[in-house]
Amino acid sequence: MTGLLLDGLRIAGGLTLLYFGAEWLVGGAARLGRSLGVSTILIGLTVVAYGTSAPEVVVGVQAAASGRPAIALGNVIGSNIANLGLILGATALVSPPRVDRVIPRREARLLVVSALALPLLLIDGDVSRWEGAALLIVAVGYTLWMIRTSRPDAGEARETAEVTADAADAAGAAETSGAARAKLGGLVVLGLVALVIGGSVFVDGAAGLARTVGMSERLVGLTIVAIGTSLPELATSLMAARKGHSDIAVGNVVGSNIFNVLLCLGAAALVGHVGAPFETVRSDVVVLVGTTLMAAAMMRTARTITRAEGAVLVAAYAAYLVWLGLG
Repeated sequence: MTGLLLDGLRIAGGLTLLYFGAEWLVGGAARLGRSLGVSTILIGLTVVAYGTSAPEVVVGVQAAASGRPAIALGNVIGSNIANLGLILGATALVSPPRVDRVIPRREARLLVVSALALPLLLIDGDVSRWEGAALLIVAVGYTLWMIRTSRPDAGEARETAEVTADAADAAGAAETSGAARAKLGGLVVLGLVALVIGGSVFVDGAAGLARTVGMSERLVGLTIVAIGTSLPELATSLMAARKGHSDIAVGNVVGSNIFNVLLCLGAAALVGHVGAPFETVRSDVVVLVGTTLMAAAMMRTARTITRAEGAVLVAAYAAYLVWLGLG
């Protein structure tokens, strides 16, 4: 009973940290980007995506280092499915997010490529260290490429000004001062720290509860760990959508999925064994690729992901969880 109570407290504490971490991260990142003249979509695809992917990286590395490859792999696959089905879908249901015109042209294509890379990496049942190193190199190159190519043109600058107007108004003219920028930078760091700690505490509590009911490591990785480490993305995306930063919400999910494959899987493969017999994860990879293609198609059809499309994504994710439970 004491163990269950402690796990419950960890879950509650983790959720609290995730909520406030998302609040501080989105607010600080949007205002800091505004003051520095950086496009909001770039903030969503780099600072926010890296920050909210940190729990996946931490859990993946810990799982690989401790000899739990099924959890490390299930964490990446399950988190990416949850990001698209649960998080993007729930965000659309709350407030249909606007899709920045850059995403269908560029990031959505990379999102599909990263999903299609998984079956190729896992065809032999193992992500080797050299493959992990290659993924990390691509992650660094992708980040540098985004920074070089995501400077807003005149049209995007007007859109960026619109979605960040509330942040600029709240911060005031003093936001451009060095001291104000330092405070905003500290707020971003504080938000990232809270997200990482909150995700870690939540996963510890959730995994403890899962062990008491005898779940397999694959199922724990695909559900409890995946959803737990995706909570920062969920909290941040919902918070961003509520505040009107819809391009951060979409960019966060897209960027996080790309980084999960490149950064999380790459780092985990460098420190330990990551993989599973392909036949045991084939269906999960198929679900991930299918969900990715469906979400990418939604991003290309219009500048907004509608509530109806959000409902389809959430329903698909719920069906996947039911299928996992029945399996």
